[in-house]
Amino acid sequence: MPGWSCLVTGAGGFLGQRIVHLLVQEKDLEEVRVLDKVFRPETREEFFNLQTKTKVTMLEGDILDAQYLRRACQGISVVIHSAAVIDVMGESPRETVMDVNLKGTQKLLEACVQASVPAFIYTSSIEVAGPSSYKEIVVNGNEEEQHENTSFHPYPYSKKMGEKAVLAANGRTLKDGGTLLTCSLRPMYIYGEGSQFLSDTIIKALKNNDILGIVGKFSTANPVYVSNAAWAHILAARGLRDPKKSPNIQGQFYYISDDTPHQSYDDLNYNLSKKWGFHRDSRWVPPLPLLYWLGFLLEVVSFLLRPIYNYQPPFNRHLVTVSNTVFTFSYKKAQRDLGYEPPVSWEEAREKTSEWIGSLVEQHKGTLNTKTQ
Repeated sequence: MPGWSCLVTGAGGFLGQRIVHLLVQEKDLEEVRVLDKVFRPETREEFFNLQTKTKVTMLEGDILDAQYLRRACQGISVVIHSAAVIDVMGESPRETVMDVNLKGTQKLLEACVQASVPAFIYTSSIEVAGPSSYKEIVVNGNEEEQHENTSFHPYPYSKKMGEKAVLAANGRTLKDGGTLLTCSLRPMYIYGEGSQFLSDTIIKALKNNDILGIVGKFSTANPVYVSNAAWAHILAARGLRDPKKSPNIQGQFYYISDDTPHQSYDDLNYNLSKKWGFHRDSRWVPPLPLLYWLGFLLEVVSFLLRPIYNYQPPFNRHLVTVSNTVFTFSYKKAQRDLGYEPPVSWEEAREKTSEWIGSLVEQHKGTLNTKTQ
């Protein structure tokens, strides 16, 4: 197939960076354009030093700037849209989350039509499927079961509406007369080295005598390692570029998990960090229904204080629900249609993440020692 080019939005993010690293290894990829609102200096340097023949063009711009998006899409063969505001705690205004995650996606789709980009891959989220209630139980769910999150919390709602817009755009006529082909990937909770969430968890634990905070004691999840989630995007790009080979993926969504054992979020954090002397928190945890209603009370307090003080509760109903439910999904459909096999095993993923946690521990303890001197 002739040379091609790819635009990755959210390229400075945890998943976006991995996608770029795998993309530049693709043969015949002439250019990758990496787009984000602002790149951290270390990310900029990392992209600058990529060992590749592929041209890497860095673009800093707003996903809500339609003209900028149209210029960014000019001459592009595939768009991978992983930019999003991920907000479980409700720290960002609802309008911001809806603007970036829904309006930004709609504007990018329109830019693809105007610039005649034939393929569009959307990084969706497991939260599009749910859980809608802490009572919901899904074990090895699949795409045919049609799980849909009925919550109006801005993050899952905006991602759900964004995904609907992407899948509805499949088959749209492009400006040059071609056809737009789209698909959507719904990764599970993504872990691995570079995860901001994991980093925050470890730093909090270091300040708490190496005791890990309680995140989701009642959950059963099947998290996905970051490189495996990124690999699924590469396969989707190949599939949409060669529709004759993979006619089934157009207009479809896929759950992306791997062979990480099903476990609670608390067990995952412990399994990744125990090598460095971290312990589980053995304190009593209220039953799930009580936790849920405590979350509701905290939200009410936050709402009542808003005119005079911006109180951020330690947790809310949405966090209690997503982090304490039995909610696991199979990757069989991605295996069948995309040829997806997770390239990184659980053992390797655990080892790599654990080594990275070790470097965080060293770095943080070094900072603490400097402060005490």
